[in-house]
Amino acid sequence: MSELYNSICISSVKNTALKLFGIEENPGCEKVNPIVDALANQKLNGAKCDRVIFYNPDAVALWLYQKYTDKFTDAILHSDISVPMLSVMPSVTPVCFASMYTGVMPDVHGIKRYEKPVLTTETIFDSFINAGKRCAIISTSGDSISKIFLERDMDYFIYETPEEVNEKAMAIIDEDNYDLIVIYNGNYDGTMHKTGPEAPEAMAALQMNLDFYCEMVDTIKEKWKSHNVFYGFMPDHGCHEIDGDCGGHGLDMEEDMNVIHFYGILKNV
Repeated sequence: MSELYNSICISSVKNTALKLFGIEENPGCEKVNPIVDALANQKLNGAKCDRVIFYNPDAVALWLYQKYTDKFTDAILHSDISVPMLSVMPSVTPVCFASMYTGVMPDVHGIKRYEKPVLTTETIFDSFINAGKRCAIISTSGDSISKIFLERDMDYFIYETPEEVNEKAMAIIDEDNYDLIVIYNGNYDGTMHKTGPEAPEAMAALQMNLDFYCEMVDTIKEKWKSHNVFYGFMPDHGCHEIDGDCGGHGLDMEEDMNVIHFYGILKNV
C-alpha cells in the first residue's frame, strides 16, 4: 500500500455510528474511527446520539479538497472535523458503499466489481432495525445505494434527479420520523465521467453537493434541537482524469483511493 494512502478506512463508518448511537458494535467489522470517537467524547460527555444523518456525494476525492480548498470553506465551517479517509478496492461505487455500510472488506460482503446485488451481509441498516430504530434511504433511481440495501424493513425514497432527492431529504428532516437517514447524490460522479473531474460542469455539480450539505446541516440545527445528532459528508471513492478529457475511477491509486469526509455532532439544547 502506498505510504501516501490515508490510514482510516471508510469501512469504519458502521461501527462508529453504532457506538455513537449506543447500539452494540458488530464484531468482525472495522474498528471505530478514533477521531470521531474522540469528538463524541468531547461534545457529548458520555451521552449518546439519537439521530444519524449521512450525506453521500459520489466521487469527491481528497485531491479536490486539497486543490480547491476554498470551495469547501462553508462545508468545513458546517462541520466539526475533516478526516482524510481511505476507500476500498476496486474503488467503484457499489463496492465502496457496501464496505462503508457493512463495515467489512469486499471479500467478506461479496461485491467485488461493478455490480449491484442486494447485500446479504449485515449492514448498518440491519443493526438499527434490529435495535427497533427507523431507517430511510433517499437516492436516485438505479444507483448503487438505491439497489444494494433493498429488501429490508425500512423506507426507500427513490427519485429521478438529485434535486428531487434533496427536496425530499429536507422534508424528511422536517418530519423527524427516522433515526438513521442516508442521502445519496451521484451528480458530480456522473458529470465528471463525461467532462473530466475539473471541467466547469463537474465543478458546478460539486458545488451543488457542497451547498446541499450546508443546507442539510443548517436544517438539522434548526429542526432537531432536541436531539443529539451525528452527521457527515461522506464520499465513497475519488476520481482521476483519463484519456479524452473524461473522468474515471476504480484503480489502486491515490487519486481514486483517498477521499475527504466531514463529520459533526450536534448536542441537544
